[in-house]
Amino acid sequence: MKIVDRFLAPASPTARLRLGLSLLESGRFRDGVAQISRAAQGGLPDAQFHLGQCYLDGTGVPESITEAVRWMTAAAEGEHAEAQFKLALLCMRGDTGMAEQRSSLTDELAFDRADERKQSDPVSAILWARRASANDSREGQALLGYILTAGPNALRDEAEGERWYLASAGAGCPQGHLGLGLLRLRKQTPEDTALAVAEIEKAAAAGLGDALFLLGALTHAGIGVSRSAERAVELYARAAEGGIVAAQTSLGLALLNGDGVERNPILGETWLRRAGLAGDAHAAALVGHLHARGGDLAPNFVEAALWLERAAKAGYAGAARTLSQLYQVGLGGAQDSDRAAHWLREAANLGSEVSQVDLGNLILAGEGAPGDDVRTRHWFERSARQGNLAAAFNFGICLSHGIGGGYDEAQAALWLRKAAEEMPIAQFWYGRMIAEGRGVVGDAVEGRAWIARAAEGGVAEAQAMLGEMMVNGRGGPVDRVQAFHLFERAAESGHVGAIYALAAMLDGGYGLKPDFPRALSLFRAAAEAGHADAQLAAGRYLARGLTGSKDEAEARRWFEAARGQGVREAAAELEQLDQISFPKRDDSGSAFFAA
Repeated sequence: MKIVDRFLAPASPTARLRLGLSLLESGRFRDGVAQISRAAQGGLPDAQFHLGQCYLDGTGVPESITEAVRWMTAAAEGEHAEAQFKLALLCMRGDTGMAEQRSSLTDELAFDRADERKQSDPVSAILWARRASANDSREGQALLGYILTAGPNALRDEAEGERWYLASAGAGCPQGHLGLGLLRLRKQTPEDTALAVAEIEKAAAAGLGDALFLLGALTHAGIGVSRSAERAVELYARAAEGGIVAAQTSLGLALLNGDGVERNPILGETWLRRAGLAGDAHAAALVGHLHARGGDLAPNFVEAALWLERAAKAGYAGAARTLSQLYQVGLGGAQDSDRAAHWLREAANLGSEVSQVDLGNLILAGEGAPGDDVRTRHWFERSARQGNLAAAFNFGICLSHGIGGGYDEAQAALWLRKAAEEMPIAQFWYGRMIAEGRGVVGDAVEGRAWIARAAEGGVAEAQAMLGEMMVNGRGGPVDRVQAFHLFERAAESGHVGAIYALAAMLDGGYGLKPDFPRALSLFRAAAEAGHADAQLAAGRYLARGLTGSKDEAEARRWFEAARGQGVREAAAELEQLDQISFPKRDDSGSAFFAA
């Protein structure tokens, strides 16, 4: 500190500023800010800029975006180039908009930062960036280049943006080199990629964290430079130490996987944790998954839920879905179906198509909250109209079942037909609608052809229905041998109707050799799964002793189960259980429907 500044400070704003900056350097922050504040109030733009920076950093004063913007604006109006650049940057970040919402420092200190919703102001940003560029701010020129090449379409002018990048880079500004490199990377030609890497390397050599990370990513992928996972990790580490969040995530993943560096899950989790705390939703989700699945780290489901919730609230759909699954099965605590449903809805709202499908299945099962059906139908329709075939199928199901709106089987058939070009499950549903004449003119032959395609594609429901059509000669010739094989394939997938149909064919009457023991085994399996006719059949087998021995107690149990499901014949069978003679078994092989 110059002694003369102490004497001149009361009369000279410039001397006050020098005195204040000197006090800041010596650690006397409050005294330093007091001197800078007096100089700023005296109208000195340089002091106004430094005071604004103190409020941005919270140096000697409470951190305040409101006061920072006020003093930066004053300095910028005084043609302070660095303040103009900083103000343009704050406009792009949306900080200036937040400042306008708060009328005083007291209001700001009482404001909950977690509720902030920043709104970028690129129009104001480009005005301040132009003024900064005109005053030879090299960073301002780089920012202006960015807005003109990557900002809103209405403001874009790539040729002008490239000129500003060149001016900034020509003066040795690292941000200018980085911006020029990004612009040339976008052109995706070998020549431009080589030029881009050269510019990014200059920015990285100057220690610019974003450039170090980008060069690491290019090196890891071998784009424009020799591929080297080891070199990529070195660059990620330098950028991560400099606070670049994306680099922290990449470094954490490299350490977890041993990619270019010795595997170290503990250190990897630490870097991911840092990135997650800094706002990287993907990193937070990874930490949550690490603690949920265990392995290198001991399972900690409470910790997992905390990190997954952080990621979900930041908009990471996969984290919301995993969180729903944790609550559904009750890992790490009591099962909570309400919270599971809540996070499933959040995942669906965030665009997770598989969660939207799961939510749709909940609605089909008669569950879900008010409004779920409408939202689900809207999601599927929007994605279907954008060409998503899975969504086209799901939208067709909504239309055919009246989910979230009215029934419209004709429209359902149109959407299912679109999805049926590639999706076997859609082929089954479309073929079934044709075979049954729902929404389209009935045609058993065409319906059977579509169902056959779905059966070949491995859809158990289609295999079972095609088997039934072949048994009864619907839409084509009778082929009971082939039907038997189809039922076997569907039964292997757990299709209860196919298990019952297979048992019925083994019971005789369909041109196949009877196999009563196997038939009873299959009837029992279907009965255990709740198939009412199988319960009746199992009861008859056991009551009559068709496999060699009777078991009236088990027979009664199955008859009672069938009667409970409304099977009238079961009541008559119960009445006859104690009688000596029983009616002869009917081997006529009457038609059944298995799908």
